[in-house]
Amino acid sequence: MKYKVNENCIGCGACEATCPSVFKLQDDGFAKAIDDEVKQEDLAPAKEAMEGCPVSAIEQVD
Repeated sequence: MKYKVNENCIGCGACEATCPSVFKLQDDGFAKAIDDEVKQEDLAPAKEAMEGCPVSAIEQVD
């Protein structure tokens, strides 16, 4: 499973705070998800980050 951060991102950093191994704020101030498959141990916090995003900017990609 992978995640993608879409154009709705406001750069609040909530996703990185919740799951820093999957989401990172970039130099442009917006978040980006890792390009690799999410590791088993990161699945729950990555989903929590997606569900907690205040602007629904994180999408699950199968």
